Amino acid sequence: MPVSEYIARMRAAIGHDLLLLPGVSAVVTDDEGRVLLARRSDNGRWSVPAGMIDPGEQPADTALRELFEETGVRAEIVRLAGVATHPVVYPNGDTCEYLNVWFRCRAVGGEAGVTDDESLEVAWFAPDALPELDEWSKLRIETALGPDGPAWHAAAGQRHPGLIRPDAI
Repeated sequence: MPVSEYIARMRAAIGHDLLLLPGVSAVVTDDEGRVLLARRSDNGRWSVPAGMIDPGEQPADTALRELFEETGVRAEIVRLAGVATHPVVYPNGDTCEYLNVWFRCRAVGGEAGVTDDESLEVAWFAPDALPELDEWSKLRIETALGPDGPAWHAAAGQRHPGLIRPDAI
């Protein structure tokens, strides 16, 4: 996966040490209610499309940009679904904590498929027939597809299993 110049400069200065970074995720459904997932090239796991917010970019713009870049699908944002921090340790040893904002989105065009080197596969899944997912992906999908209402967040002192640092992504 390409690393932005911004992150490359920060990593050059601090090595693998912890970076707090802003990120977004898009939980996208189609007219049949299926959920769009991508199988990540860095770890082979299925996940919702996600990415890092560039300096000066708004989270909603990032979600729609990353979604199209990674899957070829165009969408509109239906609602803010949740916000939480999520720790990640990459295979190369880079440590990050993402402040992630995720959105429920509705597909409005494009063709789902692999469009860059970040994904091995892109596919639609019925909500009751999802592939194996980690707790972090399950949390974003469940809260995005749940009843409309306030965006999900971890209550003070809450430790949801999806927000605990994995050994590596």
